[in-house]
Amino acid sequence: MSIEVLLQQVVNGLVVGSVYALVALGYTMVYGILQLINFAHGDIVMIGALTALFTASALLGAGVPPILALVISIFVAMLVCAIVGVTTERLAYRPLRNAPRLAPLITAIGVSILLQQVAILVFGRNYFSFPELISKTPIALGLVTITLNEILIFVASVALMAGLLWLVHRTKIGTAMRATAENQKVAGLMGIDINRIIAFTFAIGSALGAIAGVMVASNYGQAHYFMGFMLGLKAFTAAVMGGIGNLWGAMIGGLILGLVENVGLIFVRGDYKDIFAFIVLVLVLIFRPQGLVGERVAERA
Repeated sequence: MSIEVLLQQVVNGLVVGSVYALVALGYTMVYGILQLINFAHGDIVMIGALTALFTASALLGAGVPPILALVISIFVAMLVCAIVGVTTERLAYRPLRNAPRLAPLITAIGVSILLQQVAILVFGRNYFSFPELISKTPIALGLVTITLNEILIFVASVALMAGLLWLVHRTKIGTAMRATAENQKVAGLMGIDINRIIAFTFAIGSALGAIAGVMVASNYGQAHYFMGFMLGLKAFTAAVMGGIGNLWGAMIGGLILGLVENVGLIFVRGDYKDIFAFIVLVLVLIFRPQGLVGERVAERA
C-alpha cells in the first residue's frame, strides 16, 4: 500500500463522509426533538436528487447557463423536499406523537415505501444521468487528485453544517428548538409553538437532505428512485455512531464512516464497500451504544 493510494482514499472519504454527515443531521435533528427515527429521510434525499435532475435538464434545454441551472435546481429541490418533509410530519407523525414508540417507527417505514412508489409514478424506474454542471476534470494537488465538483461538495457541506450549528445555538428559533428537544410540555408553557418548531425542524432537515441528494447525484452522475435506501441507512449509521440526537456527533460520525469505507477499499474489493457501514454500526451498538460523543441518559417515562 503506497502513501499516494492512502491519501487519495482519505480525500475520497472526506468528500463522501461530508455528504453522509449532511444527511445524518436530518435524522439526528428529528430524533433530538421527537425521539423518532425518520426512516423516510433517505427517500426525501432521493426526491431532492430527482427533482434537481429534471429541473436542471429542463433549464439546460431552455438554454440556461449550467451554473445558473444548478443553483435554480437546488432551490427547487430544497423547496419540494421541505414541503414533503412538513407534509409527512403533519399527516403521518403528528397524529402518533403520543402513541407507543413502535407505531411511529412502523409508520416511518411505511412512509419510506410510499415515497419510493410515488417517485416511480412521477419519475419512473430508470437510472437517470445527472447533467455535468460542474467540471469533473481531475486536478492534481500534490499526491492526490480531486475534481472541482468534489471540492465544492466538501466546502458546501462544511458551510451548511456550520450554518446549522449557528442557527441552533445563536438564534431565537434555535433556542426554541433546543427547548422543545429538552421538554415539549415546559417549552409549550413558555409560549413556544411546539407544532411550528417541529415542522420547521422537518423543513430544515429535508432541505439539507435535498442538497445532499444533489451532491450524490452530481458526484456519481446518476439518480434513481431507490438511491435513498442505502444512503439513508449509512447516514443513520453515522448518526448512531456519533450519538443520535447530537449535531456534532452526526457530523463526526459521517466523516468517520466515509473515511472507514474508502480506506477499507484498499484492503477489499469495491463490491464489499457497503459492509463497512454495518460492521461499524454493530461495533458501536455493542461497545458504545450512546455514540462517540453522546451521553448515557435515563429512559424517558
